[in-house]
Amino acid sequence: MGFRKEHDFLGELEIPDDAYYGVQTMRAVENFKISDVVLSQCHGLICALAYVKKAAALANMDLGVLPMNICKGICAACDELIEGKLHDQFPVDCIQGGAGTSTNMNANEVIANRALEIMGHNKGEYEYCHPNNHVNCSQSTNDAYPTAFRLALHIELEQLISRMLRLQRSFAAKAVEFADVVKMGRTQLQDAVPMTLGQEFGAYATTVGEDIHRLREAQLLLLEINMGATAIGTGINAPADYPRVVCNHLHNLTGLDVRISENLIEATWDNGCYVQISGVLKRFAVKLSKICNDLRLLSSGPRTGFNEINLPQMQPGSSIMPGKVNPVIPEVVNQVCFDVIGKDITITMAAEAGQLELNVMEPIIALSLFSGVWRLCNACDTLRSKCVDGISANRERCYDLVIHSVGIVTNLVPVIGYEKSAAAAKEALQTGRSIAAVVLEQGLLTQEQLDRLLAPENMIRPARAAL
Repeated sequence: MGFRKEHDFLGELEIPDDAYYGVQTMRAVENFKISDVVLSQCHGLICALAYVKKAAALANMDLGVLPMNICKGICAACDELIEGKLHDQFPVDCIQGGAGTSTNMNANEVIANRALEIMGHNKGEYEYCHPNNHVNCSQSTNDAYPTAFRLALHIELEQLISRMLRLQRSFAAKAVEFADVVKMGRTQLQDAVPMTLGQEFGAYATTVGEDIHRLREAQLLLLEINMGATAIGTGINAPADYPRVVCNHLHNLTGLDVRISENLIEATWDNGCYVQISGVLKRFAVKLSKICNDLRLLSSGPRTGFNEINLPQMQPGSSIMPGKVNPVIPEVVNQVCFDVIGKDITITMAAEAGQLELNVMEPIIALSLFSGVWRLCNACDTLRSKCVDGISANRERCYDLVIHSVGIVTNLVPVIGYEKSAAAAKEALQTGRSIAAVVLEQGLLTQEQLDRLLAPENMIRPARAAL
């Protein structure tokens, strides 16, 4: 393999002949050996960078600051990146100093060198198409990188929302399937009042749906971009009307309703939208983890726990205890949720760390949000396909727990009063007898009255049963 020499103002480096990246990318590879997660794994971000560079080239040509032949070469190279080509040419670690400059220059160099080939030149012949002078024309890392990040995150959130919708539908289907399964509701892990298993799963569907709405609201914030801000928001080195023109091209290329921020200086340092999106992801993670806790409790046993539902048996659960099967799918989703909750702290601290006209910590925000979204996508799919869809109800067990529960005494309160109900409950607990047996013995109600009051349909709705 041969090498070519490239230089920046720090000096020269040898670059492999077959590499489309250049000297600044090579320096970043040498400097940042941090996370083992490199840009080539962030396909959405690479495609978004290509959209940004293509829109910039078209705007610069429209405004007379970029020759047509160079614009065409850049656009053709960008199209290849959008198609998924050359993503292996992005070796820079996602966690990096420099506010994303290494990411931006990696894209500039790959696009420039591929454009050179398309135009009939050799890699490195930058006099014909230069990474800074042409691909980065009218831009700074400080507007190109955040804009690409926002576009990529918007697209990634669409993927998460689609996974959440599928999970919501699975819970809703179980709500219908279990609509007639009467069981005990519990508060503080103690018997409360009866409900149906369908109502329990319907609540899970509702809570996922709420977070879909919250995520769509937060997602809209990503459509406000700062293209044309260049270095700090003043628009230095960009032609007049560039923000409007480049924004129109981005809209036409992506189909997204992007808009230029009203204050480009504020938009260049503001990371508030990432904090809000992270907060919604944390909210969903907290509630999804709670659901997984419930699934583990409801399926506990099988003989010494609740045993109200059966989770699909996915694998043997112990290397020493034969026949043991663990709730491994809810367990792994719990752990994903813990990770997302932790990432929210990282994002909060990184957003707070901005100083004056720029926040240099966006790379860790980007990696934290991308990885959190990716893992939640996988978690939703895994929970749906390997757990929720296969859950079955232990109907007799659920009803038996209702009949033998002291909690059903609550339905007698409107008829015999709180004091007598409490006394009956106390005696039932002390003697081990059922509520119905105690109430009958004390002559508080007849068997017909008890049958009516304790009928399942009268215990799961907001109505007082009439005598």
